[in-house]
Amino acid sequence: MYTPPELRGRGYAGAVTAAVSQAARDSGAQEVLLFSDLANPTGNALYRRLGYRPVEDYLVLTFE
Repeated sequence: MYTPPELRGRGYAGAVTAAVSQAARDSGAQEVLLFSDLANPTGNALYRRLGYRPVEDYLVLTFE
């Protein structure tokens, strides 16, 4: 979720994330998964408040 800097802190990202997560559950989803950057403490705190929990860390390497 990206929120432009001038609109941050108003709860938009939290509201959208909560609504989409609830819609998925209401549609029968047994699990809802999201990926988050571990270096983003604001986003990660939001996701924890919404009930998400860390499951696994991933690292993607691309060799050229």
